[in-house]
Amino acid sequence: MKVFLITILKIGLKVLYAPLKLAKTQNRIVYLSRQSNDKSIDMLLLEKELNKICPDTQQVFRLRMIPSGFFDKIKYCFGVIGDMYYLSTSKVAILDTYSITVSCLKHKSDLKVIQMWHALGAIKKFGLQSIGTKEGRDENLSRAMCMHENYDYVLAPSKATAKFYMEAFGCNSSNIKICSLPRVDELMSDTGSSQRFYELNPELSQKKIVLYLPTFRDREAFVANELKVEFEDMPLNYQLIISPHPLFSKIKKDKKYSYNGEFSTYDLLKVADCVITDYSACAFEASALMKPTYFFVPDYVQYEKERGLNVDLKAEMPSATFEDAKELCIAIKEKAYDLNMLYAFKSKYVENTNSNNTEILAKFISIVKE
Repeated sequence: MKVFLITILKIGLKVLYAPLKLAKTQNRIVYLSRQSNDKSIDMLLLEKELNKICPDTQQVFRLRMIPSGFFDKIKYCFGVIGDMYYLSTSKVAILDTYSITVSCLKHKSDLKVIQMWHALGAIKKFGLQSIGTKEGRDENLSRAMCMHENYDYVLAPSKATAKFYMEAFGCNSSNIKICSLPRVDELMSDTGSSQRFYELNPELSQKKIVLYLPTFRDREAFVANELKVEFEDMPLNYQLIISPHPLFSKIKKDKKYSYNGEFSTYDLLKVADCVITDYSACAFEASALMKPTYFFVPDYVQYEKERGLNVDLKAEMPSATFEDAKELCIAIKEKAYDLNMLYAFKSKYVENTNSNNTEILAKFISIVKE
């Protein structure tokens, strides 16, 4: 039934799009996202750089999460018509997730589509890689939705990551542009976040900050609780801070593992003495900063079977990957971290950690646009 409804929807979109494509193409870039209603740090940095090198280019942001209410969904559908208008009148479309209007419609030949995925890599399988798995999309539904079709370029932070992206987005090497995301520039720059953090949290200034950044998954709250229990026995100079997935989380906020003030994940990474994650792409960001990074994966075998992994953590980060919370805490407290192992991980998955990624990407887009 879903496949049938999607087929009808696509026919309707194509009928609406046909006259819109008669509109004149303008010197315009359109950004599309379902990840957030606000500009991501990547978009903010890229917008600013493009304004410098292409001041005459209009930049339009069509950023809307799919709402939950019925009437809000109806409003969202009308917004899709606006998306189609801007796709028909722009030279470049930049998206950070799947877009039904991008992938299901036939566009003008002069429109170039760039997939700037919202993560700095992929430890877990996603997109077309995960079709048919327990946590992935249904194969027939994915085919009906033309998942990840029509991309001219896909940004990848390394050659190793490009291999995963070619599978996930169904593209080949000619579609890949090796370029780290603009957020790496933000990560590598001193924004004063550490000073602001300790001004608002002076009681943490003499403690070792252990930052836990889990991905979203069904057992998220249970796994976080295992970590909390073991941290009860950690020395008092260790402070666990839990920062759940910003969009979806089943972890309830706990003042004991929180902090004062508003800080982004990038701010917290700069403050942290070490980072614990699981299958989240934040591991690549932590490695870019050379922060000792640990993987707490008590469901490793199950997750690998049900979702699939691009990175064999036990092979690539053996002394930093744990299925037992107690062993993890002992390692943090007592064992010297293997920074050579972390450097190899960083070098493989984030090739450029200099502060010029935004400039590289903006210049590339300026060339694609012409």
